[in-house]
Amino acid sequence: MQLHLPFPRRTARRRARRSRWFPLLLVALPITAWWGQRQFKLWTRSPDAIVVLGGDQEREAFAARMAQDHGDLPVWVSSGTNPEYAEWLFFEEAGLPRDRVNLDYRAVDTVTNFTTLVPDLKAEGIDKIYLVTSDNHMRRARLIGEIVLGSNDIAFEPVAVPSSLAPEPVNKAVRDGARALLWTLTGYSGADLADFKHANLYNFTSIIRARSRS
Repeated sequence: MQLHLPFPRRTARRRARRSRWFPLLLVALPITAWWGQRQFKLWTRSPDAIVVLGGDQEREAFAARMAQDHGDLPVWVSSGTNPEYAEWLFFEEAGLPRDRVNLDYRAVDTVTNFTTLVPDLKAEGIDKIYLVTSDNHMRRARLIGEIVLGSNDIAFEPVAVPSSLAPEPVNKAVRDGARALLWTLTGYSGADLADFKHANLYNFTSIIRARSRS
């Protein structure tokens, strides 16, 4: 009886292929677990707060009506209309108690709408929010939210306010998505760089390098 043993070279190649996949599995497993946890939280938990991104009066009016229908959920308005109008809208027109609405004016753009509120949301133990913004702005807001909020274990349920405006160009979402990633890595949002207003996927890195050398 003749035994057929595997060729050593073939066995070595198989082992090499398997070893190449091992580092990828080490990375993929925790990412998959994290994503599964986020999806579970998204579908099983109710939002703990309403966050409206400033930039349009209709967003705030929508959020005020929404707050009336959602019991005692706290509201955060990030750099919305002037305080006089916002106070009239939420406290007089909608009749919401003052301790329920937080008018925050630290943000200067969409990225900082998120980054400035993260410490407050975490301090209050909030791990899921209603995210209110215009429908044409939602793509960019969702991308930033996935990065900034997601990296802080805060889930969100998007609520789009109807508008007559066309969707924003994709390059704005890409640009601000890159800024959001920068913030998660360094704590720096790039909001003070005027060049970011015109940045896109291709020149984003060159802007960062140029500023770091200056």
